[in-house]
Amino acid sequence: MRGPGDGRGHMGSGVTPRRGQEGQRGVISALRVRGPFHGPTGYDHHVREFVRELHRVGVAVQLVDVPEWGLARLPAHLQDPWFDSLGSPVDALVDLHFCMPFQVRARRDAVTVNYTMFEATHVPPSWVTQNLTHDLVVVPTESSRRAWAAAGFPSERVAVSPLGVNADLYGQPASPLTILDQQGRPIDRYRVRVLNVSELSPRKNVLGLMRAWIAATSPADDAVLLVKLGRYQQGQDAAFEAGLRAVQIDLRKSLAHAAPVLFVSTLFTDAEMPRLYASATHYLSLSFGEGWDQAMVEAAAAGLRLVAPRHSAYEAYLDDTIARLVACHEAPADRWLPPGVPSLFAGTYWWEPDHDDACRAIRAAIDGHDRPAASARERVLGGMSWADATRSLLDVLAAAAADGSRR
Repeated sequence: MRGPGDGRGHMGSGVTPRRGQEGQRGVISALRVRGPFHGPTGYDHHVREFVRELHRVGVAVQLVDVPEWGLARLPAHLQDPWFDSLGSPVDALVDLHFCMPFQVRARRDAVTVNYTMFEATHVPPSWVTQNLTHDLVVVPTESSRRAWAAAGFPSERVAVSPLGVNADLYGQPASPLTILDQQGRPIDRYRVRVLNVSELSPRKNVLGLMRAWIAATSPADDAVLLVKLGRYQQGQDAAFEAGLRAVQIDLRKSLAHAAPVLFVSTLFTDAEMPRLYASATHYLSLSFGEGWDQAMVEAAAAGLRLVAPRHSAYEAYLDDTIARLVACHEAPADRWLPPGVPSLFAGTYWWEPDHDDACRAIRAAIDGHDRPAASARERVLGGMSWADATRSLLDVLAAAAADGSRR
């Protein structure tokens, strides 16, 4: 992994054997992992992926859920009961949490490590206070590390260790899903098929994406936009529909006068996700900020052409040789937050993609002027697997365990 791994903060040279640790220097043999794993969110996903890989390399894992994470859960037929079988205690020196700082439940007899991320310029002051009671914060990219530093958190207590992608799953050819447009036409008959996967939240800027698509395209374009939406909170649909009407009024142009758009809310299994990416030619994000963006990495692994904002986590694994990066500028997050609703992003800044540059990027994709100089797929599959991510994380945890044993 280029970029994030280079900036990781090292805390020690090895681990002192104690309780659940191997006698071999620097090896973690047992972990108590606490994080969400029953739901569809990004945190749920990377908890499951890390736990699978930890098990594969022989680390004993006790997996503890975080019920307060949220109400969104995968339906029973999409849940793997194996994860629920991992509740038995293990003799672990390190507790590895995947959650927000105020959701961590530290134990006195364990080193407390919290793997988290942040998608704006600086973390809330409360996060600093809460994580000062923990031993280490781990984040996936330099962007999140800078967000902690900007809030005054001690740099020596933040380590960078990237997330990954399932190279076995996305490294193989996949059969595209059969998806029909509103007229019953299979979308594979469109020459350009642009995909976006987003939770329906202000930060994902789906309305900004719609604004750029409507402005940049016409029904004459041989192109379609496929938006897979995650709807996890009540009232999101009504707010989005109202916002989309406002966008069309502001542009003085309706969806009917743009290239077609399809909205999909299906929950796909891990095995089906490569088929979703195989249905597209391009992946487009105009998000205001990302801690990682798993969908973008998976799209890269699947071989799609990429359009992303030039900000936050994207700069850790994308550059101009493998993606079309859209210009951005900092803007107050409060501009897009619902008034009167508490938010972790209140008082922070996001990165707003430039509308005109986004339109140019969409036109370049449709007109065939976006051929990258290098392969994003080769880069991602060559060094960003979950095996790579887990090795990096275990190195960080071994250093944290060594540092904890000396205190």
